Amino acid sequence: MNSNYTIIGIMSGTSLDGVDITLSSYHYSSNKWGFKFTHGKTYKYPSEIYEKLKNATQSSAIELLILDKTIGNLFAEFVEQFIYDFQLSKKNIDAISSHGHTIFHQPENGFTEQIGCGTTIAVKTGIPVINNYRTKDVILGGQGAPLVPVGDFQLFNQLADGFLNIGGICNISYQVDGKITAYDICPGNIPSNLLMNELGKEYDENGIEASKGILDIDFFNQLNKLPFYVQKGPKSLGMEWMNTTFLPLISNSTISIQDKLNTISEHIALQIASISNKNRIKKLLITGGGAYNKHLISRIKHFYKGEVLEPSNQIIAFKEAIVFGFLGALYLEKQNNCLKEVTGATRNSCSGVLHLPN
Repeated sequence: MNSNYTIIGIMSGTSLDGVDITLSSYHYSSNKWGFKFTHGKTYKYPSEIYEKLKNATQSSAIELLILDKTIGNLFAEFVEQFIYDFQLSKKNIDAISSHGHTIFHQPENGFTEQIGCGTTIAVKTGIPVINNYRTKDVILGGQGAPLVPVGDFQLFNQLADGFLNIGGICNISYQVDGKITAYDICPGNIPSNLLMNELGKEYDENGIEASKGILDIDFFNQLNKLPFYVQKGPKSLGMEWMNTTFLPLISNSTISIQDKLNTISEHIALQIASISNKNRIKKLLITGGGAYNKHLISRIKHFYKGEVLEPSNQIIAFKEAIVFGFLGALYLEKQNNCLKEVTGATRNSCSGVLHLPN
């Protein structure tokens, strides 16, 4: 049996560096999935909405409900612009698969919340929408994360045996004895972006500011001693942990911004390499915005014993959106897209919520 789906994938990460939108076709034949990436583009958040998302955890219930609809409308506008930009025909698109934007992620309390109203997107674009991929897994006792590994090992497994994404948070997936293991490792771009905001910039391009700094051993040791790093997986990180645990250490440090950036980069590189070396990952494929940070990549290579693979710019920028499109294809094919060995749930599940435009 052959199946083919053409799906728009939407990804908005915790670093708030924009909304990635892709168009890919996914085909299922002889019990294997393949894909063809066609188009990808990143759309920036308007400054007013960016500020609201950055402070969303402090919003009232009503404010959050309004923001959910606001983001749904914005995603719909971005999709319409994407369709116009690449002269696409809606009749050839089977679905939109949206990650939404995570506001709260507390699996230990039984919930996770991604906003960006799916019904709004469906009605405004006239295209079916699948979203809310994490909730079912959390109900089944899982972390609701990470979700990307199911795509790593069905779409990209010919490239590497380990997959690292450096977005707002760093997450990794790899196989041990044929079993997929995946979890969040440590912060990614969030702390450096916030520090660069203090310098009037969005991010540390190529890690230039970090490279100017000097490693502060006391601060470095503080970061490495955080309890999260000795927890066993499955485990995941959210902005709550960042706000209560990691970012206060940065605020309380009196060293220069460049020294903070350098020390945080060293910390991230060490955590990534330690996990990769411990689990004997031979080839590590790195994607996400952090893959463009030349200083950080050089520090990972310094600590890591294996081979670092840096894929094409398209895959670096859009892999997560491509995989979320793939989660939609799995949903439509009624195949599992949440794996218990990755999330810690009691069983695998075919997760997601379908929103029809009519």
